Amino acid sequence: MLTAYGLSHTGNVRKINEDCWHIDIPLGLFVVADGMGGHNAGEVASTLAVEALVRFMHKTQEGEDVTWPYGIDPGLSYPANRLRTAILLANRRVFRAAEGHEEYNGMGTTVVAASIEDYTLVLGSVGDSRAYSLIDGRLTQLTTDDSWVQTLERSSPIELGDLANHPMRHVLTKVIGAREELDVPIIERPIRVDETLLLCSDGLHGELAETEIAAILGTETGTPQLAEQLIEAVLRRAARDNVTAVVVRRET
Repeated sequence: MLTAYGLSHTGNVRKINEDCWHIDIPLGLFVVADGMGGHNAGEVASTLAVEALVRFMHKTQEGEDVTWPYGIDPGLSYPANRLRTAILLANRRVFRAAEGHEEYNGMGTTVVAASIEDYTLVLGSVGDSRAYSLIDGRLTQLTTDDSWVQTLERSSPIELGDLANHPMRHVLTKVIGAREELDVPIIERPIRVDETLLLCSDGLHGELAETEIAAILGTETGTPQLAEQLIEAVLRRAARDNVTAVVVRRET
């Protein structure tokens, strides 16, 4: 059985929440998106992306005759191809909206999405919204940030302490809606009994250390309380960004 709960907050500084999230337990779908762009376009981008992603997942779940415009990757299972295509359609939706409206020029959004079916987890992400897993008290980051810092960490001997304060530390190398073509990495693996997943925007993981996240997720309480505790922990900090947490747990 899956339980899940999502919560979002504008934070302590911003006036508009450009994050968007979605939970559908019968569908086994969980999504967090963090929009960006001027004139409230970030809010538009994250909403459009989530709507497009969810729409495709629903149509393919219900057996409708649906076009798969990006083909099938033979190296992926049907559920993995399904989530991959849903994210690519989200990218197309945001990209075309930005092209067609001058006020939306340059908008984009991150996306991290998890699909759970028959106790198999399929995970896809673009940008720096993250997915974490907690098993037996150990927290693991499942996704890799599409960020300038992450790229530099892989290729440069620069100290991590220097990167934490670098002026380009928030620059993303890939987002939904920025380009017509997009590569989406997909992870597929079993989900364990008593495993807890966290999908979150960078407003959360940018404020809380992994030890703090693990301590909260390891609390013997329900998913609503876990999401609330995570948000409250961020709000006790500077909380300069919007913050969103979706907590999912497989209990049996």
